[in-house]
Amino acid sequence: MNLVILISNAGIGTNLQAIIDGVEAGQINGRIAAVVCDQPDAPGLERARKYNLPVEICAKKEDLLPLLKKLNPDYICLAGWKQIILDEVILAFPNKILNLHPGLIPDTIDGIIKNPDGSPALWNKGMLTTKAIQNFLDKHSTYAGSSIHFLTLTFDFGPVLGRCFEKITVDDTIQSLYQRLKNKENRLYSGVLTKLTHQTI
Repeated sequence: MNLVILISNAGIGTNLQAIIDGVEAGQINGRIAAVVCDQPDAPGLERARKYNLPVEICAKKEDLLPLLKKLNPDYICLAGWKQIILDEVILAFPNKILNLHPGLIPDTIDGIIKNPDGSPALWNKGMLTTKAIQNFLDKHSTYAGSSIHFLTLTFDFGPVLGRCFEKITVDDTIQSLYQRLKNKENRLYSGVLTKLTHQTI
C-alpha cells in the first residue's frame, strides 16, 4: 500500500519516524510513496532524506489535491500538517486521510468517551496541541489523550481508529504531559497503520 505522509515545520517529525520505523520493521504493510511538506526547512525532512524517501514541497493548499492525485496514495497521514485541508481533498479521498487530534473524539457527535477511571474525557474540539494540553490541565482532567480518526467535512470529528490515554500527575506542566502523551501518540499512529494496512480494522 502507498502511504503519503504530510508534515510541516511545527514539530521534529516523531510521528513520521514512528511510521518509518513501522515500515522498516515490516509491521506496516506498505511503502512511503512520499513525504509532503509545506516548508523546505522542516526538521522532519531530515528524517525522510535519511531513509531516501521521496520528498515533495507543497507550499499552497490549492496545490495539494493535484499532487495527491499524482502520488495515488492508499492512505494519507497527517503528521503535524499545518495547512487547511480543503473540502475537495477530503471528498476526493474519503476514509483515506488520517488525522491525529489531541483530545478524545467520541464515536457519535453527541457522545462522550470515558477515561480509564470512568470520568468523562475531553474532546478538545477546535484546539491545537498546546491549547489542548493546557485545557486538560485547566479542567483538572485525570487523563490526557489523543485520537486518530479519518478526516471528514465535520471539523475535528470522524470515524475513530484508535485512542491513547496518559494519566495526569499533580506536578505536570504542558511540556511534561505532552512529552509522555507524544510517546504514546507515536506508538498509536504506527499501530493504527499496522492494522489498516493488514485490513483488520
